[in-house]
Amino acid sequence: MPLAFQSSSHGRVAFGFFNIETDMLLLEQRLFFADAFCAAVVELARAVQADSSAQSPCSIEVEGWTIDSPQRLGNLHGAIAGVDLSGFIGASYARYPFPSRPEDFKQSPRGNRTQDVLREMVAQYAVERPIRFESRVATTTVSIDEILFSESVFAELVAYVERGGYPQYRDGRRPSYVDQMSAELAALGSAWQPSR
Repeated sequence: MPLAFQSSSHGRVAFGFFNIETDMLLLEQRLFFADAFCAAVVELARAVQADSSAQSPCSIEVEGWTIDSPQRLGNLHGAIAGVDLSGFIGASYARYPFPSRPEDFKQSPRGNRTQDVLREMVAQYAVERPIRFESRVATTTVSIDEILFSESVFAELVAYVERGGYPQYRDGRRPSYVDQMSAELAALGSAWQPSR
């Protein structure tokens, strides 16, 4: 489930997985897939490593969507309870309901298999718009669109995705793109690599 993280520009913001059967991430009203997030993190880390004195930001865009209306986004708690299936989040729970057994509440390491279904669903509620990731070496900050994070908080976002969010990955098995991101960040000695 999304957790609150402290941004440098917008106060506390919600970030994370919102349905255990998908690998789509939510950052406030922005949506993008976890594999794109991991690829962007690695690309930014490589750019920082290649030119640690860069004054201009390194910028990457990933496929994404924005839902400006809270009603169109939906009610996460209502969707989990099965009492409010409105908006995009509600539609995702109508398709992939919250598990009835508490022990089944684990993030699927195969959530990327639902991406085509989620793309069709989100198109009914959102505007498709690239999500921009920027790393600013000079200020040791990273932004996702206009939301600015300190390097240490951005590392917390990376760690969240690496562990599978609040419920963590089912059977402790991470998606291969998460393992690849972790290995690349460790090899680069990146400040964003999750601590073990």
